[in-house]
Amino acid sequence: MRPRRPASFRAIASGVAALALLAAFSGSALRAGAPTVSGASASLAPLPALTYDGKLTQGGYIRGKAPPGAASAALGEQSLELAEDGGFFAAFDRDSPDTLELRVTLASGDIARETLSITPRKWFIQRINLPKRPSGASEAWWKRREPEYNAIVAARAARTGAQGWRQDFIWPVKGRISGMFGRQRIYRGEAGSYHSGIDIAPGNGVPFVAPADGVVVLAATGFSLEGGLIIIDHGAGLNSAFLHCSRIAVEQGEAVSQGQYIGNVGSSGRATGPHLHWSLKWNDARLDPLLFTGPME
Repeated sequence: MRPRRPASFRAIASGVAALALLAAFSGSALRAGAPTVSGASASLAPLPALTYDGKLTQGGYIRGKAPPGAASAALGEQSLELAEDGGFFAAFDRDSPDTLELRVTLASGDIARETLSITPRKWFIQRINLPKRPSGASEAWWKRREPEYNAIVAARAARTGAQGWRQDFIWPVKGRISGMFGRQRIYRGEAGSYHSGIDIAPGNGVPFVAPADGVVVLAATGFSLEGGLIIIDHGAGLNSAFLHCSRIAVEQGEAVSQGQYIGNVGSSGRATGPHLHWSLKWNDARLDPLLFTGPME
């Protein structure tokens, strides 16, 4: 069966419109066939099926299973982590190219290759007739920021063996969506940074939960930008970050289960009001949480 491509994701300016349009991405793309094979023994026997399903669009992902005897796998230039049962997770950055090659190398040396078609999306872009503000940071500010930045980088790189990447994610909290993933401003032709997560505004102090199983790799307060910050490793290179917390109820190194209370919504750090900024990252790729959860009921 060939992958079923989700419809293009239209530019959206409100959480209500986002939830209506999310239905276009609610289906899964499923592949269970024989990819192209190369190698010394490729002509001797067909390669067992490589299967995957997910959201083949910018900011989306796939979960799959490599055939028996797989020694390694990669998506483009990014190596994939293969579980003992051959399971793997891979994802597509907000600015992913239209195609990426999925490769699996067997112990025999044979290589299975398949070209994935990644559906592009139309992001919510605001064009501002003002010059972009200088982004340079002062030496004094960077002196404070550098250890925070290094702690975040180290946490994102942590590998705990968590298995949450196998689960269907749930919303950490429900409320008004005040900021969409991928939105961006263009200042007189100069692009600003895009929004790397989704903002949910249920009210100050509202508790939120872990969207999937994982291990807490960072739990800190007082960060200059993030304020109260929690990062959870879901395994296979996938992790969640929760910003602006008013309270943190977990500790670094703690294993958490899907639906477990982990903190409270706040406005700590650089925030204009109380909300939960939730971002998902797979290695260096930024992902859209809306594609992991389905619509908010």
